Amino acid sequence: MNEHILSFIWRFQYFETADLRTDEGSELSISRAGLLNSNAGPDFSNVRIQIDGVEWAGCVEIHVKASDWFLHQHATDKAYESVVLHVVWENDLPVSRLDGTLIPTLTLKGIVRRSILERYFQLLDEKEEIPCANSFGHADHLQKLAMLDRVLLERLDAKASNVIVLFQNNQQNWEETAYQWLGQHFGFKLNDPAFLRLTQIVPWKIIQKHRNALLQIEAILFGVAGLIPELVVTGDIGVPQEEYVHDLRREYQFLSAKYGLHGNKIEEHEWKFLRLRPAGFPTVRLAQMAKLLSRHTSIFSVIVNQEKLSGLHDIFQLQQSEYWTGHFQFGKKSKSKVPAMGKEAANLLIINAVIPLIVAYSRQRQLPELLDRAIEWLSEIPAENNRITREWERLEMRVKTAADSQALIQWHNHYCIERRCLDCTVGASLVRSS
Repeated sequence: MNEHILSFIWRFQYFETADLRTDEGSELSISRAGLLNSNAGPDFSNVRIQIDGVEWAGCVEIHVKASDWFLHQHATDKAYESVVLHVVWENDLPVSRLDGTLIPTLTLKGIVRRSILERYFQLLDEKEEIPCANSFGHADHLQKLAMLDRVLLERLDAKASNVIVLFQNNQQNWEETAYQWLGQHFGFKLNDPAFLRLTQIVPWKIIQKHRNALLQIEAILFGVAGLIPELVVTGDIGVPQEEYVHDLRREYQFLSAKYGLHGNKIEEHEWKFLRLRPAGFPTVRLAQMAKLLSRHTSIFSVIVNQEKLSGLHDIFQLQQSEYWTGHFQFGKKSKSKVPAMGKEAANLLIINAVIPLIVAYSRQRQLPELLDRAIEWLSEIPAENNRITREWERLEMRVKTAADSQALIQWHNHYCIERRCLDCTVGASLVRSS
């Protein structure tokens, strides 16, 4: 037994209410179950009940055992003085207010509808990642769509919250925030931490001073990244550095001294190459990022002011510099031309970096039209294809656009995996179904 299911039972009154009495023997009737509280304090507020004909207005606190009142340290917390009814599964200890008056208790054990408990614990015991997979087809289609809309907004808000944290850390500078947030996502998950750290070591204002010199931007980024080699080695023989590498090192030595960057280099081992396709190596992504930074005086403005998805795709048509069209790593020539950033990679940047940035700005500046634009763009981008989306497709759930896939990822990760079935529109309806 847990408080989650007990709160659900109280909220929807899934227990026998005829001839209801408190554990102390008083007649009890419930006019209003109240509002679930997601913040600190009692579990339900704005409750109205009658005890022996006397109306009480206040709060309800839910516990598995009555003694949890003391375990959770409510006995000395004035916020719980407003509790008019203590709802428990087992009443193992009387509970009083600070003035010594007894708080009436209602024990649910023995009066709860058995079918509710059976369906709930059956979902919890399921081995499938999506607990209701075997009964998902029985759920109402409109409930599924409602949940899809809800979790999409939750995901956008959660990502936007991360942007806002970065924004606050950057003294509310949107340009620096956009540079760091977008730069981080050039790591495409595996290298996100290293890319973020790189953009935090190298301020946007330094990049802007060298916007018209791509080689210098590359030198700063590759140098601080700790990736410029001292000597290119082939087999057991040391060979002279290629001209490009030599130029990079020369520029980095000068610029790092100028801006005091020597002591903040990232270690080479922090970059991940394993399990990546060569076109996704961090070296190639860094070169593409450098190209992006050399193009724009304001990354933030150029993104926020876009009105069409096609404009965003134009921004991420990034053909890296000549050296990186023939190399995946320093000193190792590729057998074929290294491709520019493809549309699939650009879409991932738009989904994971651009959209959250726009949503965060929309929230911070109260510009709902930007949120609408972001959702519209997600609805124009093809859905992501991964293990989670394929699992939902097996349940005949639509996965047509990035809006669908983003919503379903949120649904899976924050409801199904965490077994929050009672917080899910579909899961709760299946528990309630007769």
